[in-house]
Amino acid sequence: MKPTDSDASYLVGLFALTVATGLVDAVSYLALDRVFTGNMTGNVLFVGFGLAGSGEVPLLNNALALVGFLAGAIVAGRLVHGRTHVTRLPTAHLLVLCGTAATALASGVAWLLLGAPAGGWLIGLTALLAASMGMQAVVARGARISDVTTVVITSTLVNFALDSPLAGGTFDKWVRRAGAVVSMGAGGALGALLISAWSGAGALLVAGACMTLGAIGLGAARHREGRRAAGTRTVLERPGGEAGR
Repeated sequence: MKPTDSDASYLVGLFALTVATGLVDAVSYLALDRVFTGNMTGNVLFVGFGLAGSGEVPLLNNALALVGFLAGAIVAGRLVHGRTHVTRLPTAHLLVLCGTAATALASGVAWLLLGAPAGGWLIGLTALLAASMGMQAVVARGARISDVTTVVITSTLVNFALDSPLAGGTFDKWVRRAGAVVSMGAGGALGALLISAWSGAGALLVAGACMTLGAIGLGAARHREGRRAAGTRTVLERPGGEAGR
């Protein structure tokens, strides 16, 4: 299937959310306690390492991040289940995205006010960020662009390779796949730079801003798609249109 203009409209918002994931993972890994809150493949491995007795891996924090991500995904699933809209992204999805953006921004502000996370504050923040990433992963599926999940890159790389001319593919979706990979890497790099030059709190605030931009971008894409759908219905309903034949 060839990419559509509607897909292109949604990609802008999805790429912004993917950058945010890179930022959040940079914060959770570099500024918290070697934990991924968006990349659950890494966390599953870290939990395995911890269970095997690797003293350098924080088993509890990684396990809580994994549980938090699953809990967030379940909650988001309940919130958006059965919701419909004339476009591909129901309103409930956008509201959840706004909630995750607000969570990241509030967490960054709390970090600035309360100081560097430690003890229960650190564990709670890790679980909260993981839950937000789980929610984002679920609602981003509403855009129906499987190559840009905003949290997973491995499957995107596999599809990129399989669809390349070297593998006999058409390479018709290379822009979105490459964009997803670059967005994640750029988010991670930006997060690392912000943590080094500013603080983890600052990087988290920027992540929240990227989430906000992502939600705005998806909302704008939904609005454009809705206008196109309304225009199509109007044409079909006119005398001489399909509905009038």
